Amino acid sequence: MILPIPNHFNPDRVSELRRIPYADLAIAAKTWATTHQLQPATADTTRIGLLAIDVQNTFCLPDFELFVGGRSGTGAIDDTARLCRFIYQHLDRLTEIIPTLDTHTARQVFHPAFWRDPDGNPPAAMTTITLDDIDARRWQIDPSMAAIAADQAGFQGDLDAYARHYVGQLTDDGKLPLTIWPYHSMLGGVGHALVPVFEEACFFHNIARSSQTRFELKGNNPLTENYSVLRPEVMTDDRGTAIAAKNTAAIEHLLQFDAVIIAGQAKSHCVAWSIRDLLTEIQDRDPKLANRVYLLEDCMSPVVVPDVVDFTDMAEAVFAEFAAAGMQRVTTATPIADWPDFPIA
Repeated sequence: MILPIPNHFNPDRVSELRRIPYADLAIAAKTWATTHQLQPATADTTRIGLLAIDVQNTFCLPDFELFVGGRSGTGAIDDTARLCRFIYQHLDRLTEIIPTLDTHTARQVFHPAFWRDPDGNPPAAMTTITLDDIDARRWQIDPSMAAIAADQAGFQGDLDAYARHYVGQLTDDGKLPLTIWPYHSMLGGVGHALVPVFEEACFFHNIARSSQTRFELKGNNPLTENYSVLRPEVMTDDRGTAIAAKNTAAIEHLLQFDAVIIAGQAKSHCVAWSIRDLLTEIQDRDPKLANRVYLLEDCMSPVVVPDVVDFTDMAEAVFAEFAAAGMQRVTTATPIADWPDFPIA
C-alpha cells in the first residue's frame, strides 16, 4: 500500500527557506496517523531505516554555497521533492529517518583559513593542495591553528609534519585529493540546517509514527575531512597518534535494520563515501548483508560545475561497484514492494 501525500506538502516550496509550523503540523500528523491507522514505529516487525545524507540548505538550495545541481542544474531540488514524497507515501513502513549533518567551523583543514601561502594569504576556494605543494611550501598550515588543533583534537605535534602526512595519507589510501571548499555547513548558520521541506517530513514522521529522528553529525574535527558519516578521511597524525575514530555507534545502528535505504547529497562525494564505508563494514562481517542496502538513486545527484568539473561518470562507476557487491539500485518510480528482495512485513 502507498499512502496519499498530506495536503501540507507543496512541491513548489521545495527550494523555499521558511519556518516550519510545528504545532499545527503535530496536530495534522496525529490526525493523519489515526485516519490511516499508523502504528508506532516500535511496533514494526520489519525495521526499515532511511539514511538521508546531508539534505541541508548548503547543498540543496540554489543560493547556498555548494548547491548540488547535477547535470540538470536542479538536481538537489528535484531529489528533495522525490525524497519527501517517498517519505509520506511510506510513513507506515519507515521505522526511522537518520539524517546526517555536515557540521563545520571556519578553521578546518578543507577551509581557506586553515592554510596560508608564503605571503600569509589563504588559498582560494576550490584550490587543490598536493604533496608537491607542501614540499615546495606553496601552502602550509597557518601557525595559529596549533592552539585550535590542541584544544579541539588534542594535537600536540608539528604542523608542517602533519600537513605532509595528511596530504600524503589521502593519496596512499586512494582518497579524494585535498580540496579547499568554500565555507559551508557552518555550525550555527542557516546553511547547516536541514532543507525546510525535508525537516517538515521528518517532523511529521516523528509525530505520526511516535518515533524520533536520529541525527548524525559529521565533519567537525579540524584536522580531517569527513565525507563519510561512518569514518573520517584520516584517523592518525604523523606519529601514529589517533586524531579521530570511526562512528562505531552509527555503523552498529545501521546494521540492525532489516533494510537500509540511502539518499541525499552529493552522490559523488558524501553519499558515495558513506556507502563505501558501510560496504567495507558489511564485507568484514557478512557480504550477504549488502542485499539489505537500497540506493535510492533518483534522490541524489553528483557534483557538476559546468565547464569546470563533472563527477557524474565517476559516481556511476562507483555505484556499479556497489551493485556488483550486492547492494540494490532503486528509484522512487517503483513501489518498494517491487524492489528486489525488499523485506515486506
